[in-house]
Amino acid sequence: MNFAAIFLGLAAGVVGGMFGIGGGLIIVPALILLFGFDQKVATGTSLLAQLLPVGLLGVWEYHRNHQIQVVPGLWISAGLLLGAWAGSLIALSLSKEMMKQSYGIFLLVVGLYFLLSPSTPARKAAVPPAVEAPAPPE
Repeated sequence: MNFAAIFLGLAAGVVGGMFGIGGGLIIVPALILLFGFDQKVATGTSLLAQLLPVGLLGVWEYHRNHQIQVVPGLWISAGLLLGAWAGSLIALSLSKEMMKQSYGIFLLVVGLYFLLSPSTPARKAAVPPAVEAPAPPE
């Protein structure tokens, strides 16, 4: 299981680094389908796995390439902190069946959006462009 778990983390990390996703769309389904975890255990385990390392090196690379907005990112992280806590309280109050159905609906809605939504031109960003940091000394 250790090798399979490392491979799952690697796959989720690559997809997370590319698209900003991983836990809910990669790790949780894999833990359920490949490892036989219960829905709630898979969700909790995914959160544990992402607690510290999620994006650490990815963020560093985006930062090195001046592709980070720090202030909005910090505000989002504050929301994630509270949202993950609230979401865990909600999830733990649901039956196993209701949790499974809710998760399936979530995945279906996300999938349908990406499959059926028309391509739209990029809108002007609501935040200023990334600030160019000085190049590090060589």
